[in-house]
Formats: sequence, structure tokens, C-alpha cells
Amino acid sequence: MKTELKRRNILQAMAACGGASLLGTSALAQGKPAWPTKAIRVVVPFNAGGATDIIARTVGEALAKRLGQPVVIDNRGGAAGILGTDAVAKAQPDGHTLLISLSTSMLINQFLYTKLPYNPQKDFAMITQIAAAPVTLVVHPSVPANNMKELLAYVKANKGKLSYGSWGVGSYAHLAGAYMSKTMDADMTHVAYKGEAPMIQELIGGQLQICFSSAQNTKPFIESGRLKAIGVTGKERMEILPKVATIFEQGVKDDAYSIYGWVGMAAPAGLPQEILDQLYAHLSEIVKDPKMQERTKGAGFMPMMNSPQAFAENYKRDMPVWKALVEEAGARLD
Repeated sequence: MKTELKRRNILQAMAACGGASLLGTSALAQGKPAWPTKAIRVVVPFNAGGATDIIARTVGEALAKRLGQPVVIDNRGGAAGILGTDAVAKAQPDGHTLLISLSTSMLINQFLYTKLPYNPQKDFAMITQIAAAPVTLVVHPSVPANNMKELLAYVKANKGKLSYGSWGVGSYAHLAGAYMSKTMDADMTHVAYKGEAPMIQELIGGQLQICFSSAQNTKPFIESGRLKAIGVTGKERMEILPKVATIFEQGVKDDAYSIYGWVGMAAPAGLPQEILDQLYAHLSEIVKDPKMQERTKGAGFMPMMNSPQAFAENYKRDMPVWKALVEEAGARLD
């Protein structure tokens, strides 16, 4: 009896091993490594509650449902996104650590900082641009301009008298404002704030005359008449501000105003192609989710979720524009 029981146990173990072997062989035959095998950590290099964080949490929630593994959002704010971005650059490229960030940390910082602990072109596998992030150009109601050409003429005629705000040195608001000042020989004063909220309050109060800012922050004040919208960046109107024309369609076609930031996803360099393909396949379905569309547009963004190849092409196209803007503004940080 004991011999027969032992024999059965051995046969069952052999069958189990054989089944596992067949499953493993099948997975390898399909070219798909076992992924994910544990929770996925998505690093957002900014504090919780912002627009990028909202997008990351929406993507993470949808990924978790599709993959059957937890997706944990890890907010690592500080140093203009450098700290969190660097943490991902130095992580294992196994698909269990991902980055969702802005173009600031993934592209612009390489031109802005003299000492950057990572190289965005070498240390990351760029996966997708989740959303385009154009911004609004707004002025205090006292500014006698209703479109971009009128504003440029006003700026030029009031040399040394105007101030523009930004949410930090090297931000798009700083770079675009500096470009406007220099090309119009306006000698405008740049005032940098720690975030968009205090900048908008100062603009409403009349301490500033001009600023670029996200639609999420300006929309309620545009609608109430406390701020005047001049235009939006990029070449397509925002769905949440459909009546506000782009600067481009107003006939001002400088690259500085046509370019826009974006929210993108990346992984440490060396991510296996098979995992990248699986991840992108899920993301291309997630972008169709009405909740994803609603939250993206509600944050003032435009859904993209393009392919890694399209991301690479856009990145290459945008690089010289951002580099020129940084040089034009004379912004360099240690």
C-alpha cells in the first residue's frame, strides 16, 4: 500500500513538472517572458494631486485590471522631476518599474541643467506619449489685447513696463515668455513662482500682466472674466476651451508657440522588446476607455498614447526647438 502511494506521488509530481515545462515552453515559443510576476511600480516625479499624478493613477488603475497585478503609484517629487526620474533610470529593466512624467524631466532638463544624473536619450526606453499638454496664454483684463498679434504689438510698445510669470525657471512658461520678450525687444521682467496657483493669483491681482498656464488652472477664471485668454499653444484647439483659438491659427507660427509639452511613459533602458510590446498593446486599449479620455481632457490634456516609434520621432523633432528656447532664455541651472 505504501509502495503504491509513493508511486502515485512520484507520478503526480512528474506530471506536474511536465505540465509546468509545457507551459514554460509554450510561453517561450510565443516569445513572451513571464511578466508581470509582481506588483508594478509607476514613479511620478511630482507631488500627488497634480494633473500628471491624476493621469498616472488612471493608467495604473486600468493596467492593474488588465494585468492582474497591483500597480503602485510612487510620488517622488523634487528638483523639477529629477529625483524620481533618476530613480527609474537606475532601476532594473524588467518591466516592474515604470516612469510617468512630463517632457520637462524626460527631455528639457538635459538642456537646462549642467549636472543631470541621468541621460534621457541613453537611460530610458521611451514607451508612449500618453497625452499632449498644450497650455493657455492669458493676460490680466487691463491688457488692451484680444489676440496674439495685438498682444505682441502691446508688449513691443511697452518696453520695460511689463512682467510675465512662470511656475519655475526652465518651465515652458519661463521659456516662452523669455522668447516673447526677446523677439519683441520688450525687456519684460520674469517672476518665477513655486507652482501655478500663486502665479495665477498674482496675475488676477494685477501684479503680473501675462503668463502661460495650464487650462486646468485658467479655465474657471477665463469663464468668469477675471482673466483674458489670448490663445493656446500647439496646433489644435483644446476640447475644454473650444472657443479659444490656437496661437498658430492666429497666424503666429513660431515654433516656440506651436510646440507643446507632453505626459509620457518610459522604462529603464534595456527593457526586453517582448515586454515593451505587451505593455504598449495594453496601453493602446486603455486609451479607448471613456474614463481615461474624460480624465485626460479634464486635466487640459489631449489623449495620444502613440507607439514607441512615433514617440521617438516626435522626441527627435522637438529636441532642437526646446534646446533653442533654453538658450534663448539664457536659463542654465546646476
